[in-house]
Amino acid sequence: MTIKDIARLSGYGVSTVSRALNGHTDISEEAKEKIKAIVQEHKFVPNSNARQLKQNQSKHVAIIIKGSFNTFFATIIENMQTFLDNADIKAVVHYMAEASDELKLAQKIVNEQKPIGIIFLGGNIEFFKTSFQHITVPSVLCTTNASKIISDKLSSVSVDDVSSGEAAVDFLFDCGHKNIGVIGGNLKLSYTSKLRLKGCEKSFTKHNMSFSTDQYEECDFSLAPAYEATKRLLERQNHITAIFAMSDIMALGAISAIHDMGKSVPEDISVIGFDGIEMGNYYNPKLTTIKQPEIKLAELSVKRLINMINKTESSSHTLLKATLLKGGSVKEI
Repeated sequence: MTIKDIARLSGYGVSTVSRALNGHTDISEEAKEKIKAIVQEHKFVPNSNARQLKQNQSKHVAIIIKGSFNTFFATIIENMQTFLDNADIKAVVHYMAEASDELKLAQKIVNEQKPIGIIFLGGNIEFFKTSFQHITVPSVLCTTNASKIISDKLSSVSVDDVSSGEAAVDFLFDCGHKNIGVIGGNLKLSYTSKLRLKGCEKSFTKHNMSFSTDQYEECDFSLAPAYEATKRLLERQNHITAIFAMSDIMALGAISAIHDMGKSVPEDISVIGFDGIEMGNYYNPKLTTIKQPEIKLAELSVKRLINMINKTESSSHTLLKATLLKGGSVKEI
């Protein structure tokens, strides 16, 4: 026996029967008693697993995260889940490698799990240019600007990575540094790194300095790769007095490498990071960084996605302002 059979026998609609079985109070006592009698007579047992599966499939948002060890994303994810939970929407989180194609995974998720929307946390804009047209549900790209992608199903919330990268290097120049090195992501895969490097180069030009590829070292956005990248950079450019790391985790890896090479921070080499993770406040020295508004990024991304799902807002792109937080890892020379 199914709910449809109970509806036929009772004379009530399927939705009325469903609400009665789920204990809703907006059903008349007469309807409840009649439906209850039919359920008892036919020994009907509701399939709670099937019902739960249907609810999960029809009312959940997929969050696709690039990079498994990005500490900065942890705070954003936690807040996204809270904001979605407040809207009675479940979040299903998917992690993937930094170099992987998030659009391929998104297509698979849409086809198999039927989410009502997707939030991409980090992303390669080139993948979106070539493949986003295959995504059929409202989506928001968080921490990466997608304003160049024309789609009524894609919004983005991010900081201005170009001006923020420029501000980081401006601060190093303002502190008297001229020999500046940079560690960041793979420029072929990390759109964010490309934008922050563009800002860095703007700062060099503004200060009548030239920036060469020898001053840049690529690595993943995690501790060990940043540690090794810093050692390679300093072995190649031993006159460097300051490093701009494109994430705080990279910065912490860089500081560790500097110490292991027999130098100190900031006495020998200054380091500025990017993100504003909590860990940086408790490091020695306290990390100087460009802080992203992680709670605002999470809140606006969820709000925009829900509004797109409810068709109360069209796609749009927002750039938030990052701020310089001075710590003890940069000194004036």
